[in-house]
Amino acid sequence: MSTVEGHAGKLIFGKLGNKDIMAMEGRFHYYEGYSMKEVTFPIRVMYELGIETLFVSNASGGMNPEFKIGDLMIITDHINFFPEHPLRGKNFPTGPRFPDMHETYDKALIAEADKIAAEKGIRVVHGVYLGVQGPTFETPAEYKMYHRMGGDAVGMSTVPEVIVAHHCGIKTFGISIITDLGLEDCPVEVSHDDVQAAANKAQPLMTEIMREMINRA
Repeated sequence: MSTVEGHAGKLIFGKLGNKDIMAMEGRFHYYEGYSMKEVTFPIRVMYELGIETLFVSNASGGMNPEFKIGDLMIITDHINFFPEHPLRGKNFPTGPRFPDMHETYDKALIAEADKIAAEKGIRVVHGVYLGVQGPTFETPAEYKMYHRMGGDAVGMSTVPEVIVAHHCGIKTFGISIITDLGLEDCPVEVSHDDVQAAANKAQPLMTEIMREMINRA
């Protein structure tokens, strides 16, 4: 089970409108001591159950000076900074040994989310998510480095699951809630409580976008 506060570690099955859905209430993290195979096992289960589209969300630290705390960042791409790759080892027959990663986050789903956000007057931004091991929050020097490497937001999840989903042929859409800012030359202390508070405030808007996307699919 998940050991992180706010992550129940449960699988939930149900319907949203006429769509069958499976949801993870919380997730496993690499920093908790799980292997990459354990972190991504729920995605393997989703594949076997016939899941065709994956929606992922996370709380992350913003590094783009245009971002504000509480922003919803639609993920357009990612940078994998985890020390272990989730596809390391014997190749699963769900995909090729060397999968192409050019459109890891589905462009049609991104366009649909932008349309819904505009209709509902919800501010969204776009950006690259950089995934790291954790569990420490970033130092000012790390924030600066990650931003200069091309990251707009940084967090401790999502990338392993998305890689495995992409390998399985599952379309993926992701949103990061910007819960804190690590801008260059403007270091800000952050705590897990701060992150949870900001995420809880922005979550209803993210849920509204995702719910409407599922209803229109």
